[in-house]
Amino acid sequence: MKETKQIVSYEESFARLDIRVGRVINAALETATDKPTYRMEIDFGKFGKRISYGRFTMHPLEEVKGRLILGVLNFEPKQMGSFISEVLVLGVQYPKAESGEATFVAPAVNAKIGSKLF
Repeated sequence: MKETKQIVSYEESFARLDIRVGRVINAALETATDKPTYRMEIDFGKFGKRISYGRFTMHPLEEVKGRLILGVLNFEPKQMGSFISEVLVLGVQYPKAESGEATFVAPAVNAKIGSKLF
């Protein structure tokens, strides 16, 4: 069995993250980044709207717009080339895609926008 990373306490790790449900309200292909990326405007309800750039391009744009996602709201904004991503959208490797191509981690049902992951 492969070993996992070092054990950490809930209070020192997961409890410090503010991960919430958002809805992608607009998405477009951004080609001025190193690799094709989607620019997504995401509504987090009372936590506001934020812009995220992510390599979810194996999903058609029509499938991305309107979908629920999980995003980390309390990471510092990340510089991505000449763009700034304001929220980290959670994802995992898209099956059989090149490294970095992701698919979304999302609620299985129509969860309330702004709900906290716990």
